[in-house]
Amino acid sequence: MAIRTSTRSTTSSASRGRAGARGEAVADPVQQAWPRRQVRPLGADTLASVDAWWRAANYLSIGQIYLLDNPLLERPLERDDIKPRLLGHWGTTPGLNFIYAHLNRVIREREQSTIYIAGPGHGGPGMVANAYLDGTYSEIYSGIDQSTDGVRKLFRQFSFPGGIPSHAAPETPGSINEGGELGYSLSHAYGAAFDNPELLVATVIGDGEAETGPLATAWHSNKFLDPLHDGVVLPILHLNGYKIANPTVLARIPEDELLELMRGYGHTPHVVSGGFDGEDPALVHERMAQTLDMVLNEIAEIKRKAAEGDTTRPAWPMIILRTPKGWTCPAEIDGLPVENTWRAHQVPLANARDTEAHTRILEDWMRKYRPEELFDETGAPVELVTRLAPDGELRMSATPHANGGLLRRELALPDFRDYAVAVEEPGAVSGEATRTLGGWLADVIRDNPDNFRIFGPDETASNRLAPAVYEYSDKQWNAEVLPVDEHLARAGRIMEVLSEHQCQGWLEGYLLTGRHGLMNSYEAFIHIVDSMFNQHAKWLKVSRDIPWRRPVSSLNYLLSSHVWRQDHNGFSHQDPGFIDHVVNKKADVVRVYLPPDANTLLSTYDHCLRSVDYVNVVVAGKQPSPQWLDMDAAIAHCTRGLGIWEWAGTEVAGEQPDVVLGCAGDVPTLEVLAAASILRRELPGLKVRVVNVVDLMRLQDVREHPHGLSDREFDTIFTSDRPIVFAYHGYPWLIHRLTYRRAAHANLHVRGYKEEGTTTTPFDMVMLNDLDRYHLVIDVIDRVPGLASSQAGLRQRMQDARLHARQYTREHGEDLPEVTDWSWAGSQGHSQESATERTDDTGSDNV
Repeated sequence: MAIRTSTRSTTSSASRGRAGARGEAVADPVQQAWPRRQVRPLGADTLASVDAWWRAANYLSIGQIYLLDNPLLERPLERDDIKPRLLGHWGTTPGLNFIYAHLNRVIREREQSTIYIAGPGHGGPGMVANAYLDGTYSEIYSGIDQSTDGVRKLFRQFSFPGGIPSHAAPETPGSINEGGELGYSLSHAYGAAFDNPELLVATVIGDGEAETGPLATAWHSNKFLDPLHDGVVLPILHLNGYKIANPTVLARIPEDELLELMRGYGHTPHVVSGGFDGEDPALVHERMAQTLDMVLNEIAEIKRKAAEGDTTRPAWPMIILRTPKGWTCPAEIDGLPVENTWRAHQVPLANARDTEAHTRILEDWMRKYRPEELFDETGAPVELVTRLAPDGELRMSATPHANGGLLRRELALPDFRDYAVAVEEPGAVSGEATRTLGGWLADVIRDNPDNFRIFGPDETASNRLAPAVYEYSDKQWNAEVLPVDEHLARAGRIMEVLSEHQCQGWLEGYLLTGRHGLMNSYEAFIHIVDSMFNQHAKWLKVSRDIPWRRPVSSLNYLLSSHVWRQDHNGFSHQDPGFIDHVVNKKADVVRVYLPPDANTLLSTYDHCLRSVDYVNVVVAGKQPSPQWLDMDAAIAHCTRGLGIWEWAGTEVAGEQPDVVLGCAGDVPTLEVLAAASILRRELPGLKVRVVNVVDLMRLQDVREHPHGLSDREFDTIFTSDRPIVFAYHGYPWLIHRLTYRRAAHANLHVRGYKEEGTTTTPFDMVMLNDLDRYHLVIDVIDRVPGLASSQAGLRQRMQDARLHARQYTREHGEDLPEVTDWSWAGSQGHSQESATERTDDTGSDNV
């Protein structure tokens, strides 16, 4: 269900641009989207509406925190009108409401498409209050209408069992920035602005949030904004001086130092300060109104110059708003100062129902906003308030940019089959999976020039998506360019900055406003955004259950330069644990894929870019490696998610295998197939089944994950009573966790990364973690009944082979030729010959 816009007329910038089709005179499109207006004092009527809106939003915000009943104080406040548990954050809320009211005024006057990003997300009562005042909230949640009973329901639901969270959340109209964690508002804002040339992204940054590393880095996002083709981010740094229990840094440094800091970031700062020592709010309203008009005129001038060909990087304006913490709350409670102190951060009056005196303090506080002037006899906001609301989709709570699925267009995806690696025989050719994918992604960029971007922390080339992706786009860059630089451009589809936080934040903002993209990263360092992933996964989980939230494109990760091929960087770069972190989230949201070669990677990523409302994690190596499946087989294999590779095993039709070799990941697949080749040669009578897993969640029970297998299906593939030796890309215990309910779990032995690594050769790396082919053969001997005693000699030879391989690396600095030159195709003739010669002494009778 989409947001239902109001019955007011809606005049969008897009509709204004169509005037020429009707034969009307058309003004300059930049002037239409970014008009200039004279900076002048507010008229008395406008000032009255701005102030009334602010007072009404403050009143509704306090009511949400405190009240169960008597919402408009139609009688004296009583103890039982107050909630028993007081939850929420007041301190930042009056500032958020103040900014919202002033933005409403300029949106109405300029018909400016705007989205509001509330960095201090725990100011949730304010965001809900503003959406209620402009009518959007009642349109979406019809049970909370604009009446006394509607206000009662609005208050009761806030931070109440069965109600809504205390922060700006998916349930909050107009929100894309989850308020559960600080630090990401500005990077989300820039993500929303990319490819939205007519959009103003008004972004409120709390001074507590400004102390976080992601936010401090996000100021540099202005070097990646194209004034011509992108929208505009207006940062509003809200200094109210305090966090939960401490002062904030930026509020306590000299103002000239703060201004120099903002100028150093590349902004033109404008300061609005007021509300202290009982200052008349009308004066603060005037200062804010004139500053906003000046700022928007500066933006319009930047846009005009860009349209005329000026390529100078602009110093984008920003606003520093300094107001008291908890502005307008009681100055003192129980003899302690509250307003403009840390005590106003959360609930200033911590218990309003324990004493009559406290109840009266709350009532006096709420009555100071004069609710009788703001709501009529039915409980609806009066016209003095509502006339400030913009029309239709120009309302910040109703903008489709904050419900990106309404704007989402399907990608035009080239047929990935056309990019296939030709595989005539398994393992006969080598290829680089991510380089092959890069060729396909280059054409995705070509076919989607304003709807798709690739984000990554300086690793697009390292992960070998380049140079192919540079064929149709350079990296977007709006700072200085030197003659030696390559692939930099003012407008581009590749976004790189050496901050995983920024890349993730940009991508989230881009997706949540209706576009498509992916993030590529070294596997070990994607952990940097663990917490951001948490927030986004939670957002998706909740959004899926909100009917009016439309599906958005999935958040797609491509993790390369992975644990098994970080031999040159060493231990610090060897960590596959992001997968473990991801599978903690709700099964409806997360997907993990481990394609073993280029064709399966192409098929997997085509699926990922078509999907919605998921987090897709794809791990794929970039190094040359054997290619196993032709494209038809790869598609079938990816569709199944896992499958038996009959060509690799030695099982006999109609008979149970003696052992199952499972694998997930490109390097584990290589080692399992090499081990299968050894077993084929050394133990030809042993019936081996090889199972490859692409979709990791297929291992889970169907009752736990939508992609899971039923017990019958699992037992059919892995058996219920035969040994399973499983080589896995990551930490072994995850496979045990996913399969613990299976009948075969007691027979399952998993090899994977066990936190052993260093700067060494690729094969020495797998040996350090006992994932190598020789150790897998030993595992089979140890676990198949009868082999331990009959194949002691083979077991010893495998141990010797490990020692020899280790010694070779120490002497030559590279892996021995029998490993580097091994191929499945090349091993099979020799394997069959050896098998024939050794049939009588394999010990197969004991298997």
